Amino acid sequence: IMYYDANNVQLSTKVDEVDTENVAMKYEAWGWNVLSVDGHDFDALRGALAAAGAEKERPTLIIGRTTMGKGAVAADGTSFEDKVSTHGQPLSAAGADFAATVRNLGGDPENPFVVFGESEELFAGRRTALREWRKEQDEKEKKWRADNRDLARKLDTFLSGRLPEIDYKAIEMKADSATRAASATMLGLFADKVENMVVASADLANSDKTDGFLKKTKAFAKGDFTGRFFQAGVSELTMACVMNGMALHGGVIPAAGTFFVFSDYMKPAVRLAALMRLHVIYIWSHDSFRVGEDGPTHQPVEHEAQIRLMEHLRNHKGERSMLVLRPADAEETVVAWKMALEEHRPVALILSRQNIRNLPTLGRSRREEAMQAAKGAYVVVDSAKPAVVMLASGSEVSTLVEGAELLSKEGINVRIVSVPSEGLFRDQPKSYQESVLPQGIVRYGMTSGLPVTLQGLVGENGTIHGLDHFGYSAPYKVLDEKFGYNGQTVCDEVKKLLGK
Repeated sequence: IMYYDANNVQLSTKVDEVDTENVAMKYEAWGWNVLSVDGHDFDALRGALAAAGAEKERPTLIIGRTTMGKGAVAADGTSFEDKVSTHGQPLSAAGADFAATVRNLGGDPENPFVVFGESEELFAGRRTALREWRKEQDEKEKKWRADNRDLARKLDTFLSGRLPEIDYKAIEMKADSATRAASATMLGLFADKVENMVVASADLANSDKTDGFLKKTKAFAKGDFTGRFFQAGVSELTMACVMNGMALHGGVIPAAGTFFVFSDYMKPAVRLAALMRLHVIYIWSHDSFRVGEDGPTHQPVEHEAQIRLMEHLRNHKGERSMLVLRPADAEETVVAWKMALEEHRPVALILSRQNIRNLPTLGRSRREEAMQAAKGAYVVVDSAKPAVVMLASGSEVSTLVEGAELLSKEGINVRIVSVPSEGLFRDQPKSYQESVLPQGIVRYGMTSGLPVTLQGLVGENGTIHGLDHFGYSAPYKVLDEKFGYNGQTVCDEVKKLLGK
């Protein structure tokens, strides 16, 4: 049920000066039940609300035609109704008189906050009715719990946020795969293990690979909520708003997928999720200009910098308002999903379309080393007395590895750091940060987005290979070559940085 206060007044103009649409017809065309009433008529409003509650098939829009500043007058009785000036400032500032207005509305200026007798009677009755209603609901729940003990335990588990045990070390992951494909494997596992997870996609399930979840369940349909997948259609903002609603209700872990470039459409809802500390997971695939043939309209460049700003914006609990993770290979994707599931804030997973070569190991298993991603940044390649520290996130980390192999042949020792989340890294003890990014060693960064994405980590004395322009329509391997995202470019730029 949605209320529309149709008072024809905006902050700067009257509505009919800038907008001539017929709101009622628009919503009727969308299949809504539309009711128009006098917004000052309480009985008419009660009737509309009763009719809306009785409507079982359609959402209802109640349009209440009202007068802005109804009853407001100046000291001489001049009306201040229906004025733009009353929209954005106190009535007294607009020129209305307090005492005259209270008197005009039937009150006593000497005792303006008195509660009228009919209101006292109404709300006293309502208090009693609500207490009875609450008592009835408690009895219903008590009986339901007694008759459905297993379901009651499950409900309590869902609402508490407790997660099932998952052996992340035992998950089999195909090597050298796209992180969106690795995400699909994780979603398939969660479809079996996490009963209160609901996944959505904006008409892209087979591209953002949320179909890894869909293959284990089915989409919601009218009258059938036995599935756990929401086909949102091409409506990213609506999808993000629905995810917020699920998270606010509680007991559900909502995740929504689309292309990263379309995070632009979702941003207002993402910001609200961050403000409200909602556990919503965003699955954003096709993370760079490597979308290729889809063209520059579909290739995110500035988007990572934009969304990572949310890691620097704190919520009202003093936490970074959002966790943003861009995993560097399939193994990091396992860890990223583990963190996403266990979080209490919004989480963004930024995933590649193209395959990425798995990162090397430093001696332990790659899965075990990837678990260090939980610290936001960690060393993936190292050497004795490195001349340069190279850092990146996502697919660019493997490009640094290619460059390191060439530099090693020329006797240049390097360290490579994967940084899936600068926010998480900055929250680690200073000693850990300096152990990963030691002072006094020059730094080189590579990002497929704007160079500013890594500026805070690389610093003014380093070099960042980034993209400061829109992409082009071409296969991603061609774009990698044209834009210098290859091992040879890394080698050449590091040598220049070192003066060699």
